[in-house]
Amino acid sequence: DLPQMQKQDPGVSNLITQLYKINELATSFYADNLSASSASQAKSYLLKRGIKEETIKLFKLGFAPDKWDGLINYFRAKGVSLSLLEKAGLVLAKGSGGYYDRFRNRVIFPIFDIKSRSLGFGARLLPEGTGTDSGNAQAKYINSPETGIYIKGRNLYGLNLSKDYIRDADCAIVVEGYLDFLAPFQEGIKNIVASLGTAFTQEQARLLKRYTHNIVIVYDPDDAGQIATLRTLDVFIEEEMDVRVVSLPRGFDPDLFVRKEGIEVFKDKVKNAQGLFDYKLEALKSRFNIKEAQGKAKIASEMLPTINRLKNAILKSEYIKFLSSQLNVEEQYILQELKKIKGGKAYQDINQAAPKKPANINPTEKLLIKLMLDEAGTISRVKEELKPGDFQDEITSKIVSLMFDLAGQGKNIGASNLINYFSEEAISRLISESTLMPEVSLENKERIIDDCITRLKSDRLKVKKQHLQEEITTAQRLGNDAKLHLLIEEFNNLTKMR
Repeated sequence: DLPQMQKQDPGVSNLITQLYKINELATSFYADNLSASSASQAKSYLLKRGIKEETIKLFKLGFAPDKWDGLINYFRAKGVSLSLLEKAGLVLAKGSGGYYDRFRNRVIFPIFDIKSRSLGFGARLLPEGTGTDSGNAQAKYINSPETGIYIKGRNLYGLNLSKDYIRDADCAIVVEGYLDFLAPFQEGIKNIVASLGTAFTQEQARLLKRYTHNIVIVYDPDDAGQIATLRTLDVFIEEEMDVRVVSLPRGFDPDLFVRKEGIEVFKDKVKNAQGLFDYKLEALKSRFNIKEAQGKAKIASEMLPTINRLKNAILKSEYIKFLSSQLNVEEQYILQELKKIKGGKAYQDINQAAPKKPANINPTEKLLIKLMLDEAGTISRVKEELKPGDFQDEITSKIVSLMFDLAGQGKNIGASNLINYFSEEAISRLISESTLMPEVSLENKERIIDDCITRLKSDRLKVKKQHLQEEITTAQRLGNDAKLHLLIEEFNNLTKMR
């Protein structure tokens, strides 16, 4: 239960503790529902997919009932505020007021961190697509949004139970989906994780690096974004980890392959996995004509960033020679192309973590971002009064600039959607922290928005005046009277502004 939850301090650290507790209770709610007679269809679906009873219990799989307020009523009986459930990503706000359950008539896969704390949920629509969620039938899977405790790119599904097996085997097998993980795991391959998406992040690579330096990626070759996905695997090269790749027959994912071909054949596939460099080169050769100049250029443009990530000079030299022989292009030209990207901006992986900035964001700017996230109408109001450049911190300026652009296009500007547009960890962290700030009462909201806008205008004016004072001093020192006159006039005009 959540004793006195609504009476507790609404500070961030306390709220994070509450979010963990809410997710723990939600996990139990969904798991209990899977045993109910109303969930027979969901239970049947899992069993037909070959998921065993002990696996269902071990991973606490569950079922979200076919109701708009099943979870809401469960937490309402415990005295938990619905705004807190919204922060946990479990409910959605209605346009007309009130809330409804995010997950309905779906099989639930809880996502745990390495301490086995529930962070969020994946939810699979039942095959028939019936019930309250039928209008969203195209979305086979939906997931928890990013919250104060859940950021997708920082976690791996199943690692809480597989980490010791990974360490013992000195190898981690990586698949993409929940069922692709569960099928091999229950058949005895325990050193396995699921990536919760195709774009592997540096944080996920470093998380695995705690347990092993050897990675085997199992791919479905039907993946339309195969090459783009392979690019993200370069983060393992950056971390000096050994990466090999398994390509399954067309039409097979790991789940189906294990069920159809058996676990021993799957083990053989893993044992004979191909090195990342060789696999990527073969994939590119099947897509581009290696006999034509354009094809060679395309292949080189994809392979060189991978080579550039290698920190061992001998390995780098050998791969350059090998690529040269494969393309039938002299090494000197390969090296020329490599120099174009070396150390420059031509190659910066979207998932490469940016240097962490100190958490000294202007509180007024942070509060205004929270208010804009709370209500889309606030964005247009702020846009009338301020420009992104009026936000002095580079991070907040980037966030506000994107919010203005998305609002102009009529797009959704929720926190989870906003985070997806940025690769920098500092920006994702700020957006998440903004959602955890204490709620502003309706009667005070208008005044607070006005105060924030006025404060930022005032701060911006101070900065401009400081810059002008510095330029005036420089002009005086250089004896530039014409420029000095213009700068003083501009300074006086700013001084008149309020």
